Amino acid sequence: MDGFKKRLSESVQLRLSVTLSLAILLVALLASVFAFVSAFEEAHEQQDATLRQVAMLFDRQQMTLHYPQGQAIDDDEESRVIIQHLGDGRHATGNNDEALPLPFPTTLADGLATVEVAGEAFRVLVHTTSHGERIAVAQEQDVRDKDARESAWRSLLPFLILFPVLLLVVGDLVRKLFRPIGMLAAEIDQRAEQELHPIDEQHLPTEVRPFVVAINRLLARVGQSMDSQRRFVADAAHELRSPMTALSLQAERLADTDLSPASRERFLPLSRGIERGRKLIDQLLALAAAQSPSVRVQGPLSVHGIYRQVLEDLLPLAERKQIDIGVDSTEDVQVVFNALDLFTLVKNLVDNAIRYTPQGGRIDLSVGWVEGAVLLQVKDTGPGIAVKEQARVFDAFYRSLGSEEAGSGLGLSIVKAISERTGCRVQLAFSDTLAQRGLCVSVWIAQ
Repeated sequence: MDGFKKRLSESVQLRLSVTLSLAILLVALLASVFAFVSAFEEAHEQQDATLRQVAMLFDRQQMTLHYPQGQAIDDDEESRVIIQHLGDGRHATGNNDEALPLPFPTTLADGLATVEVAGEAFRVLVHTTSHGERIAVAQEQDVRDKDARESAWRSLLPFLILFPVLLLVVGDLVRKLFRPIGMLAAEIDQRAEQELHPIDEQHLPTEVRPFVVAINRLLARVGQSMDSQRRFVADAAHELRSPMTALSLQAERLADTDLSPASRERFLPLSRGIERGRKLIDQLLALAAAQSPSVRVQGPLSVHGIYRQVLEDLLPLAERKQIDIGVDSTEDVQVVFNALDLFTLVKNLVDNAIRYTPQGGRIDLSVGWVEGAVLLQVKDTGPGIAVKEQARVFDAFYRSLGSEEAGSGLGLSIVKAISERTGCRVQLAFSDTLAQRGLCVSVWIAQ
């Protein structure tokens, strides 16, 4: 019961359904009582009219009365109408309607009256004929009440049938009225992190539209805040690029000079730190560009051509670690994509694989069609990523624990940003599922 009360207090739809159901129930009960009473009274009026018609028919046809002698005629008690001279009630010998005449009081005035005879109530109409005779037309009150109740219950039959139907219709109508809200919630829930465009408010109910307008204003403010952050990161990285480049050039010049062994030993960490700084700045600029919502020009691209460009850039890094790297698939695939986005995505995946694949390892690039989508895969023979960490490695600056490889932790974040903006799907798995080693990154590009 407490759970229902909580749902009732929290759900507008349930509250509206319950309120309408209770209102319909109350109105139906009042209408049923009114209809029952009206039908009951109307049945009595029709029964009284029947008694008048019998009296008028007796007078008009100038009928004569003959009381049955001995055993009464076997007839239907519920439809029985008794006719007798009112004065004959003085000579009545029975105390029920089985033996006529009945002992009705002879002092009854003309008109309708309810008389009790031998503990049983009768509805009696006293009528004076054109010949001056006073007759009594009577019917048992219990029979009249029974017929009236049956007629009244029959009048309630439409209410009994329509009431549950009306409740079902109201419940279905309330669900349909709230369906746009549910569809709107599902639409917003399916949006990616970067999809901050306004919600369409044209086909929403008037009562919900102000709420949607407020959400659109909030989305606009969030979008402006994210744009400001991206611009700040891009501007900061851009401003840092020039001094870092100058430092790198100075370091190269210093490396060409004659240094003592001790100075050379101290210079190498400085040179590697400057190189990591340059790499971090380049990655920050790439991440800001990948997260930018600006529209990119798309066109047909050769996946093998993109692979070739990436390998030309990263082959020296792979040769330094003696890694066997190449394209595993022989057939090329054309994909409609932005050239810079696809190049950045593949380059970050291959760069990440080279950095974490041990000396003398292997990296394979492949492409193919799978269920109407282009599937790009990069497999390596490195340590792989634990299942519990596969969701977190896409976060910016996150690096797996125990990794000795220096990096910025932005490579997979850039891949995630590009995939979310372009509608791709990225999945991580082990290259060797039995040994749970090696990383296999799969990218599905819908066409």
